[in-house]
Amino acid sequence: MRRLPPLLRRAWFSLNQAFRQRLIPLSITPDQYTILRWLEEGAPEGLTQSDITRQMASDPNTITATVRRMEKAGLLERLPHESDGRAKRVRILPPGRAAFLRAQQLAFELQGNILNCLDVHETRVFLALLQRVADAAATEASEKRI
Repeated sequence: MRRLPPLLRRAWFSLNQAFRQRLIPLSITPDQYTILRWLEEGAPEGLTQSDITRQMASDPNTITATVRRMEKAGLLERLPHESDGRAKRVRILPPGRAAFLRAQQLAFELQGNILNCLDVHETRVFLALLQRVADAAATEASEKRI
């Protein structure tokens, strides 16, 4: 019997590894690409690190360390939040935008290569079903069980 966790893990691991290899020339990681994507698609004033942590479904310490490395690399900047003295706004810088746009093209190509094993109708159905599974998993993760 096929089981959801091993299949999702194998698919995610293989996809992540393939993307990681393609990003080597850009000197960014898949997680850094995702942060750049959230910043590029987000509000012009930037996102807080808490926003990024929530959207990435990641650990705050991991996001802080990643954002610091990206800031040192000149991909983004952290600025004081306008109303919350404890928070930082994170904004993408032109080199980060350029890296994101190059990486986005690689991501689209990789997605096309992988989904090429399905026809157009199967791709639509697969992505819709995967969205439902992801939403159901998120609901399960957010419910308190004792």
